[in-house]
Amino acid sequence: MKRIIYIAILLTFTVTGAFAQTAGAGASQTTNLQLSDAIELSLLTSSSVAMEFNTVNDYANGIESDEHTFQVKSNKRFVVRVKVQSSKFTYVGSSSNPNMSTSSVLKFKVTANNTGGTLTSGYNNYKSMSTSGAKVINNGTAGGNNTFSVKYKATPGFTYPAGTYTVDVVYTATQS
Repeated sequence: MKRIIYIAILLTFTVTGAFAQTAGAGASQTTNLQLSDAIELSLLTSSSVAMEFNTVNDYANGIESDEHTFQVKSNKRFVVRVKVQSSKFTYVGSSSNPNMSTSSVLKFKVTANNTGGTLTSGYNNYKSMSTSGAKVINNGTAGGNNTFSVKYKATPGFTYPAGTYTVDVVYTATQS
């Protein structure tokens, strides 16, 4: 009888062992990333530039704005262009429209360039802007923290009446 019980226990372990799974199993899955060209240009400082002329010296020598910093995020090399939206300032004041020319009064320069690209056409000095635009930074490197800073200088002289003169300056970043 002991022998039958012993054989029954031995058969139970043998049958159980035959149905056990082997260690280690695996599966694989293909993962595809579909990336598109991406670029963003944003202003890190105030979006408006206020330049107040208070003294005769301001009118005679012009005044500079504070520095304004832009950031470019791009997954490819890029170019930055700048232009003024209009060849004349928009005027609000008590005189008739004095037709202040943007190209003769407003200039800008790049004061810092951390884009990995090169400045074109001497924009490290004050230069006029046009409505057709100009390439300012060429061949900026791909990345998420490319920055550049600019300053404006306005020299209206004594020809124009008091009032508020406004023009939009447009910066464009395109991938190259």
